[in-house]
Amino acid sequence: MTSATTRRGPSDDAEVIVVGAGPAGSTAATYLARAGLDVLLLEKSTFPRDKVCGDGITPRGVKQLIDLGIDTREQAGWLHNRGLRVVGGGVRIELDWPELAEFPPYGLVRPRDDFDELLVRAAERAGARLLEQTSVTAAETDERTGRITGVHAKSGPDREPVTYRAPLVLGCDGVSARLALSVGLQKREDRPMGVAVRRYYESPRSKDDYLESHLELWDRSGPGEPQLLPGYGWLFGMGDGTVNAGLGILSTSSAYGKTDYRKLLRSWLDGTPEEWGFREENATGKVGGAALPMGFNRTPHYRDGLLLVGDAGGMVNPFNGEGIAYAMESARLAAECAVHALARPAGPSREQALGRYPDAVSQALGGYFRMGNTFSKLIGNPTVMRMAAKHGLPRTTLMRFVLKLLANLYDSKGGDAMDRVISATTRLTPSA
Repeated sequence: MTSATTRRGPSDDAEVIVVGAGPAGSTAATYLARAGLDVLLLEKSTFPRDKVCGDGITPRGVKQLIDLGIDTREQAGWLHNRGLRVVGGGVRIELDWPELAEFPPYGLVRPRDDFDELLVRAAERAGARLLEQTSVTAAETDERTGRITGVHAKSGPDREPVTYRAPLVLGCDGVSARLALSVGLQKREDRPMGVAVRRYYESPRSKDDYLESHLELWDRSGPGEPQLLPGYGWLFGMGDGTVNAGLGILSTSSAYGKTDYRKLLRSWLDGTPEEWGFREENATGKVGGAALPMGFNRTPHYRDGLLLVGDAGGMVNPFNGEGIAYAMESARLAAECAVHALARPAGPSREQALGRYPDAVSQALGGYFRMGNTFSKLIGNPTVMRMAAKHGLPRTTLMRFVLKLLANLYDSKGGDAMDRVISATTRLTPSA
């Protein structure tokens, strides 16, 4: 965009630079471009590209896709599911997604290589300019004011150094948060982290109406008594003959950082029924691992021209490890604030508009994440986890409430008694 109405300065390459073309970056770029802004979207990889993930999307994430204008029908290539199956304490319970006014009654499954490319192509159709193989290394700052004026990057297969400039930068570069680190925004040690590992297997369980979560991981591969392993596991059928099998461990567990997570996954899956197919000969790829930054573990979310969005701002749900929904939700809020800010002249008025972003994400998610941070400390204790599985799972009404709480699925206005309890508790919980 080079029209007379552009907010670009004479040395700028765009009005907004978005770093990272995952769900957060592509969503933000789409909303920004639709608002008429000149958006430069920088991605270190090339599409299609894979990401370690469970590949499951709850109704909260589905809402974000629908808001973005993405066709989520099964005819468009999505695998729908009707709820969550929870296994633990000798109990197996199937919980349908709640019927709500604010969220659709179904979840989705789609592999990340396809999912991420679908979102980035939507951003391109909206008008965002995508540059792949562009790895951002640091922010460029004004020596006099400290304000971020652009980014330094390595571009192309030869990693040629290049600098791009814009009056606003959105850091959507994931858990590495290299952009934030370059300006001294460190992660907070008082917030939980998670580690997840996953692998795909050919399995007859590929088509399943439910996402499956295991609250207890048992190693039954040895000759002795079964051993309880730390963490929780998942089995998400992909609908294409394979299953995404994985597990996660929280930093609140004593096993965090001291465990061979790939071996842990192997031990658990070796103890599952052989007919499920989770054996080495049925694996379709390598074990992949990723860190999960939770509960706003990097703040402030806005400073000196830089907005942190999604994983870069620690926006993974501490209750269930879900990140996609919150990446997209925070991206929408960031884009809205950026659009309003750039409609004002540079200076105090623009800064006031940008200052709305951390307030907006705090208002939307802060109280809930604060509760999740406390929850993560509780379930990091294996005794608490065992007791919860043994005594909680048999109580269906209680588990419906727990599902709403853990998946952050409730009507904020009206709704049933469960919704009102969660809404009030979230609202009254301090977000700091």
